[in-house]
Amino acid sequence: MNIVVGYLPTPEGSAAFEQARELARDHGHRLVVVNTGHHGNNNHPHFATQHDLDAIETELLKAGINHEIRQSGGTESAAELIMKVADETEAGLIVIGLRRRSPVGKIITGSTAQAILIDAKCPVLSVKPRQRLLTQSR
Repeated sequence: MNIVVGYLPTPEGSAAFEQARELARDHGHRLVVVNTGHHGNNNHPHFATQHDLDAIETELLKAGINHEIRQSGGTESAAELIMKVADETEAGLIVIGLRRRSPVGKIITGSTAQAILIDAKCPVLSVKPRQRLLTQSR
């Protein structure tokens, strides 16, 4: 099975990548990592640097995971690109990271996660970054 993961160099993107990597490793699935700038803006912070992609490549090679890394500078939205790659690779699962947003923020900017959850042709796993547990010292 192919797993497509939407990767951004953010805590949410890292959480999605980590979960997808674990699933691919534990079950012998192929992993397709997808990164895109904001509607083709390669200067946007969500567009991973070559250093970011090299680190992912190295990690997946060391883990022995069959994989592909795609990065697009096109004008497609992240949701469009992720679903296009999922269709092309006949993905059995899409993994995305979620971040907390206000209701107004969702209305103004739309939601990549919402578009994928509604329109994807395969199951979608959404993950949140792990939060640190705070301990109280006495």
